[in-house]
Parts: sequence; structure tokens; C-alpha cells
Amino acid sequence: MNMRTMRDFLKDDLRLQLDFSRSDQNRGIAPPPVEKPVRADQTRIALPGDPATAFAGRVDLVRALADRKSHRAWRDEPLGSEELGFLLWAVQGVRGKKGAASVFRTVPSAGCRHALETYVLVNNCESLERGVYRYLPLEHALVLEAPAGADFSARQHEAVLMQGFVAKAPVVLVWATIPYRMEWRYMAAAHRVIALDAGHVCQNLYLAAQAVGCGTCAVAAFHQQALDALLGVDGEDEFALYLAPVGKI
Repeated sequence: MNMRTMRDFLKDDLRLQLDFSRSDQNRGIAPPPVEKPVRADQTRIALPGDPATAFAGRVDLVRALADRKSHRAWRDEPLGSEELGFLLWAVQGVRGKKGAASVFRTVPSAGCRHALETYVLVNNCESLERGVYRYLPLEHALVLEAPAGADFSARQHEAVLMQGFVAKAPVVLVWATIPYRMEWRYMAAAHRVIALDAGHVCQNLYLAAQAVGCGTCAVAAFHQQALDALLGVDGEDEFALYLAPVGKI
């Protein structure tokens, strides 16, 4: 692997080299949906409460910034479903719509493209069975992607390279990317900003977690194929990018 090539990925040189008139957007191709569709056989699970107000005033922003740290140990208690809903809203919640092609969220994204999907590995959360869920930001709801099998814990351990503190968390948020949402506008310049967008999302989680007595830890090391398989994504048009366990501290 050429180290110089990998460093160049971090640069924005491509922006001056690409002919954006040839992007799918500028060629009149319809944009991809802002949210991955729900299959006909899946049921939406509404999340309780108003996430924009439910935990307002719980923590001062300056104090949250000063206290921000990574946590790798959790109390042995479930996460509340309203608390989970608040955290999901904090990392990908919708504040308003910008036509049919994009939405305003609680996090910034290059060109308002938001090429991330948020999955939740639920191990111990009130009102939810164990399994793999996906957040639906337009509806502030969840959809069950796969119930937990007998090997659910073992598969999590494998997917996170045996990092035990991750699989022991009540919930694990996993961000997968659908690159075409960003490529539709930015072509080959899309991938650098997708990675930047993931950082915005996880920092929101660090700050929001403090409002519900939780901690988290950003994790970028995992077994790509095993985690993609656990999420049920194809590893090409959608694949895991980043994850963070969450639990009471």
C-alpha cells in the first residue's frame, strides 16, 4: 500500500481536477432517497417522547465539552427507550426538509447529503428485544433489521475484534455509509467528506450522552466483513464505517 496515496486521500486536490458538470446531479439523474427504504415486511417502531425537549437543560454545553471523555465500562442496567431515541435524534435527527432531495439534521454534512445510516445493536434496552435495528430519522422511529440469534453476542465480539467493552454495552451505534448519496453530487470527491461527516456525528453522541447519564467511546477498529454481515449490508453500496458503544456510567 502506497503511503503517499493514502495521505493524498486527506487532501482536497480532487475538487480542482473533477468536471462536476458530469456528476449525476448535473446530468439530471434523480437523487437517491435521504433515508434507506423500509421493506414491506418490516414494522416501524415509534420512539417515545419529543427528543428536542425531553432532556433539555440536563447538562450545560460548556461543562459537557470540558467533561468529554471516552468510557469503556458501563453499569449493569438497561438504556431507556426514550434515552435511546434522544441519542439517535442527536446524531442524525431531522430538523426540517429541503425539498425532496435533502433534509436539515442535527449534524452538518457536506452539501446536505447525509450519506450515513445509523444502526443500533441492542443488547439491553427497555421495550426493545435484542437484535439489529436501524434508525429512521424522518419518522423518528426504529425498524428491526434482524432479531438476535443464539450467536448474537459472539458475532458482535468477532465484528469488533474481541474488544469486550463494546459487546458488553447496552447498545452499540454503528454508522454505515451509502456512498452514492454523496457521489451523486461530488463524484470521486465524495469519500473524503463522508469520513469527515462521520466525525461530526460521533462528537454529537459524546456530548448528548452526558444529558442522559451515559458514556461512549468512538471505535474505528473492526472486522469489516463481519460487521457488514451483522448489519445485513452488502459491503459495496453500503458498508460499516464507524461505531460507538453506549451505556450508563
